[in-house]
Amino acid sequence: MADVIQLLPENVANQIAAGEVVQRPASVVKELLENAIDAGASQLKLIVRDAGKTLIQVVDNGCGMSEPDARMCFERHATSKIHDAKDLFAIHTFGFRGEALASIAAVAQVELRTRRAIDELGTRIVIENSAVVTQEPCQCPVGTNLAVKNLFFNVPARRNFLKSEPVEMRHVLDEFQRVAMAYPDLFFSLHHNDQEIFHLPPGTLRQRVVKIFGDAVNKKLVPVQEETDILKISGFVGKPDYFKKARGEQLFFVNHRFIKSNYLHHAVVSAYEDLLPADTYPLYVLFLEIDPSRIDINVHPTKQEIKFDDERLVYNYLKVTVRHALGSHNITPTLDFEQEPAFQPTPVRTPSLRPGNESSGSVRDYSRPDRPDSLDQSNLRNWQRLYEGLELIGQQPQGVQPADEEEPLFPIEPAFQVRPSDENATLDDESGSFSKGQKEPYQVHGQYIVSQIKSGFLLIDQQAASERILYERYLEALRERPAAMQKAMFPKTLHLPAADAALLREILPEINHLGFDLAEFGGSAFIVHGYPAELGINGREEELLEKLLDQYKDNLELQLGTAENLARSMARSAALRKGQMLGAREMQDLIDQLFACEVPYKSPSGRNCFITFELEELQKRFNG
Repeated sequence: MADVIQLLPENVANQIAAGEVVQRPASVVKELLENAIDAGASQLKLIVRDAGKTLIQVVDNGCGMSEPDARMCFERHATSKIHDAKDLFAIHTFGFRGEALASIAAVAQVELRTRRAIDELGTRIVIENSAVVTQEPCQCPVGTNLAVKNLFFNVPARRNFLKSEPVEMRHVLDEFQRVAMAYPDLFFSLHHNDQEIFHLPPGTLRQRVVKIFGDAVNKKLVPVQEETDILKISGFVGKPDYFKKARGEQLFFVNHRFIKSNYLHHAVVSAYEDLLPADTYPLYVLFLEIDPSRIDINVHPTKQEIKFDDERLVYNYLKVTVRHALGSHNITPTLDFEQEPAFQPTPVRTPSLRPGNESSGSVRDYSRPDRPDSLDQSNLRNWQRLYEGLELIGQQPQGVQPADEEEPLFPIEPAFQVRPSDENATLDDESGSFSKGQKEPYQVHGQYIVSQIKSGFLLIDQQAASERILYERYLEALRERPAAMQKAMFPKTLHLPAADAALLREILPEINHLGFDLAEFGGSAFIVHGYPAELGINGREEELLEKLLDQYKDNLELQLGTAENLARSMARSAALRKGQMLGAREMQDLIDQLFACEVPYKSPSGRNCFITFELEELQKRFNG
């Protein structure tokens, strides 16, 4: 019998290795930027076309390569970073495996131009499918210019598995931001389809954080600094009143290498204790410096996972350091139950502490010159609510929000127009409309609506129901007719983080179809000339757009169409919130609109909009 084991051809072996190293265009961006930094570059320019599917090019002013090195760098396991096994435990560079360029050259068309300062001429090399097509001298500046074209051109199955352009560009932006954040003293720029997205001059870490995440974070940063014999921790965390519902502004760097660690994330969140609402994420950009011999980065080809020799010790150091930073900057719990930082100062009427006492109290101004007015008024308002709760034992004050819920962005009235209806009406089982002679619906815990039907009753989730109504309304607007738009009295200029501005620019026509009137104003700025008429959001456009973009980014991986994604995101951003109190007519109107939907049973995210309780089922429960 003939031998069956044989060596794979080099190009096939490289394509197999590329499956681990090059997963998508963002993987190429990461490898090329890290190589440029390892080469000592102080200026790095990233050029991308079609989210990296057509072109990924990195131009740097690093040390460059000689002609033999330029040819050798595309061989597998060829590296200048390590020389023997013991070097794996003293790594101070990004690369060390010697697989990245070989893997990239196996699945793309690569052109390299490089020159050292001591050389008069540089070297140009063109490689396709691991084969050298051209190698010749050329004129080029000192440094390296490496262009990766037509990624996965020879592996069509892999190319077909790439996500849509917005999704892939989001990953490219993430990788770029991580590398740029790790080295604030270097110049970085990013161009996508001939438009500059980022222009990051050298500066301090704080300046780099603000440049990447936007001007709004500048006043929300708390510096972190701690040094021990084992570990040095530095960077910034966000104040508790600055949080997001989605991930994206949480970065860990170990020896300037970006890492992912749910364990360390838990340490940071634990340091905030009860200062953050549930299911929210604080901002943090934290750098950990540790002896390379105490960590192992040779865990995964992406090198974004590492192992510590004493992970529990790092966890405790990190938690204590962040907590100390928050405490030393007077970030401590207050009576600000709703976590709202911007109440307008108003005189507060001091209520009586005695239940049943009808005295009106006196108006007193509690403002102090040494404390922010917003914090004073926020706390005084909450004290007033606390005392009102004592006076009105057993009653629920209208409009009060639970402490663990965010304040609704929009009131119920603009989104759901209340029409006159009979006071004693309830939902009919078959028609889905209200019938006379029955009891009106009522609200439970500010979250659910109970409506009587002939066979029992419905329990409706008001948030899920409003999401379903708004989703179908916005989807219709995107597919058939534009939504009504309200012109702003005065145009407003919005400044967004560069990544969000790039995303908004991509979906601007669809956004305007939803009832906005947005126009680009250069850089990361946009002008708002109008907004959806039914929402009545004049003055809060930026807040809505930020929420809308966050929801849109969360849905990108779901492979929804742009219209479906935007409609779902807009509905989620503008829907009713838990704790929003409704009148009887508002509840009836919400129920009518829900059962007029094409799919009234589920919210766009798949939650049940209502649950039916039959009388027979209830009787069985009572009978045991």
